[in-house]
Amino acid sequence: MQIILAVIVGAVIGLAIHFLVAHRSTRGVVVGPVLGALAAALAWTILTWAGIGTDSIWLWLSMFVAPLVVVYPVLVVLARVRVEHDAAERARLKIG
Repeated sequence: MQIILAVIVGAVIGLAIHFLVAHRSTRGVVVGPVLGALAAALAWTILTWAGIGTDSIWLWLSMFVAPLVVVYPVLVVLARVRVEHDAAERARLKIG
């Protein structure tokens, strides 16, 4: 049941990162929270399958670290690719 805590914490961290990364209008608002929830849940699952119990600090830290490590770079890359693509399309269509 504690995995639900990891999913919620991951989603909140993903939402916070969504608002911290520039060009947030170039991506959907749920991309960050969903990636954060998935990263935290996956880290929690892998660690529990590896035999780490809920009494270990590493399991609890994983739900904070995994979303940070995954979501921030993905959102930065998504924003950069979208901005470059939009600029190329404007140039191709000769608008602006």
